[in-house]
Amino acid sequence: MINWKEVIIGFILAIILAIIFGAAAGQGGAFIGYVLAALYVGYVVGGDYRNGAIHGALVGIIGSIIGTVVVLTIGPIVGGTLGLAPFGVGTLYLALGIITNIIVGAMGGAVGVVLKGSGKAKEQVA
Repeated sequence: MINWKEVIIGFILAIILAIIFGAAAGQGGAFIGYVLAALYVGYVVGGDYRNGAIHGALVGIIGSIIGTVVVLTIGPIVGGTLGLAPFGVGTLYLALGIITNIIVGAMGGAVGVVLKGSGKAKEQVA
């Protein structure tokens, strides 16, 4: 069962960390923000590796979609005629970014479960 409360908290954390680390270190920093948020979600929800991976992937999916909508909405408003460039980049980000963030989120969530230590016994049973 999906723990939506923790997914939403993880999403908000991902956005905040991506903004902070992104401002400090660029795109790599934003990536680190998503990884840390997925680790948090995996750690908090616990369970087996699959549960952590699913919750982490949901953080990645929601973050990608919301981020893309923001880029597609604000880009043309701020950029005027140059707004078509953010629109194109945003569309590409939607296609590639969701896949990347699903993978990163799933891996982060699974590692979060490992850090908590609750995945060992349940994974052996499954």
